[in-house]
Amino acid sequence: MPPLPLRLLSGLTDTSVFQAQNFAVAAANPLATEAGYQILKAGGSAVDAAIAVQAMLTLVEPQSSGIGGGAFLLLSSEQGIQAFDGRETAPAKVSGDLFLNEEGEPLAFMDAAASGRSVGVPGLLKMLELAHQQHGVLDWADLFEPTIKLAEEGFPVSARLHTLLESETHLREDPLAAAFYYRDGEALPEGYILKNPALAMILRQIAEQGAQAFYQGDIADDMVNRVQQHPAGGGVITHEDLLAYQPAIREPICTSWKRYAVCGFPPPSSGHLTIMQMLGMLEYLPVNQPIEQGKQSVDWLHQFIEVARLSFADRALFIADPDFVEAPGGDWSNLLNPNYLAARAALVGSESMGSGGAQAGNPQAFVTAYAPQPDQPEYGTSHISIVDGIGNALAMTTTIEAAFGSRILADGGTGLTGGYLLNNELTDFSFRPEDAEGRLIANRVEPGKRPRSSMSPTLVFDAETGEWVASLGSPGGAAIIHYTARSLIALLDWQLAPSNVVELPHAVTLGGPVWLETGGFSAETLSALEALGHDVSERELTSGIQLLIQSAEGITGAADPRREGQVMGD
Repeated sequence: MPPLPLRLLSGLTDTSVFQAQNFAVAAANPLATEAGYQILKAGGSAVDAAIAVQAMLTLVEPQSSGIGGGAFLLLSSEQGIQAFDGRETAPAKVSGDLFLNEEGEPLAFMDAAASGRSVGVPGLLKMLELAHQQHGVLDWADLFEPTIKLAEEGFPVSARLHTLLESETHLREDPLAAAFYYRDGEALPEGYILKNPALAMILRQIAEQGAQAFYQGDIADDMVNRVQQHPAGGGVITHEDLLAYQPAIREPICTSWKRYAVCGFPPPSSGHLTIMQMLGMLEYLPVNQPIEQGKQSVDWLHQFIEVARLSFADRALFIADPDFVEAPGGDWSNLLNPNYLAARAALVGSESMGSGGAQAGNPQAFVTAYAPQPDQPEYGTSHISIVDGIGNALAMTTTIEAAFGSRILADGGTGLTGGYLLNNELTDFSFRPEDAEGRLIANRVEPGKRPRSSMSPTLVFDAETGEWVASLGSPGGAAIIHYTARSLIALLDWQLAPSNVVELPHAVTLGGPVWLETGGFSAETLSALEALGHDVSERELTSGIQLLIQSAEGITGAADPRREGQVMGD
């Protein structure tokens, strides 16, 4: 595959928009988009293209996702809508005090993340193999060839990768990573041609032998050793954990909204439930002018922030791995009951509830003994949206959690330069297993459990005809929920053009302070929100929305200008 001309910045770029007739792919890096495009052009399915895109992202966007992590894949096909769960799991030997120090207090986030103890059992490859067995058209081995070739020949380090390497500190503490991504302690410069022979050999084994090559043999030996022997704190992954990992096919949750059926991932993702709570509550809180001078109005922002507070309060109390935690009233959709959402919306007043002012509700008179999970950082991820030429639509959000994951580079036992990064996904569990009163937290660490996620791959359909309407999602940790909710509203309710949708500035709260995107709103807007009682500050909110929508012209795609994304198709 020839190298592509790149004009990539670490900050805001021009929105990538593309018009296609038959198929399209939107991904977070032009080289990954190109890999998916070539697969679709060769007659491959959406799943085939997603595998090729993900392999390439492992190489060119290592900070966000890769074979050392996990993903949620939502697919619409002749078999209906399926939710393929490749989320990592906790090793069998973990205990609830995994992230507590000797005094029983939570470790600082980076002390936990940049260590072997944070690494969950990777699920990505087994999940992709399962999806390919059901929906693949091209041979499994062919899907890795573009990445293997580029890993051997080298690719230009992008501006974004250079910027993140330069600002990163813990990655330099890993000997393999320090030797691979840095020269004399300095981050590889933009444009440096980086070869990754270790990853090429690892992917060749996976291409020839299937996903099992990753979960046993030299690659598995190397992973287990690096995790268990990590100098900042060893983890407890074993060969038995790797062999035991099984992906799941879950029933997606499809929710009626406006004239659409919005379909998303069930727990262990909190994304769809929390997004649709927000959208559902906003239905009871109409605003005359949601958009003023091309930006969200103060009235709309206030209500969006307040329903986010209420939704995140429910999220903190109820949502965790469904194999370990009971849904309220036995059905997760009870959190989306219109009567419940109407009652929750009635709590939104003319002034902010403030930090900690929103409490979890009680759907279906459900009694829980769990305690709410305290706030803690959530990071990372990448998103892929694909529509193929045979009518399949795909949304996949993929992650190694924080930027550069656990900061552990693994060479698969090849002894060659480079490799892939291991996830720090276990830090998505609550660091505290219980609250001060001894009440357990639903999303605490337990053996075999999948940590709660905010990943929100979303497919939208016309409620009357069942026709596909849109595929979208974003990276961004817990803010994925806000990014995706706002995009759905702007795209389908306000009917904005896809390019305008991805460019709108962000507003985020996890229940405490409010963050507005730096430079996105006027000083008057900030002051007006403060007057309503919001604790407002500005910060970079680097979403990475990848959006495809059915239009009169065919398929229109847009990639978020805050990252390096690109859309291609025919």
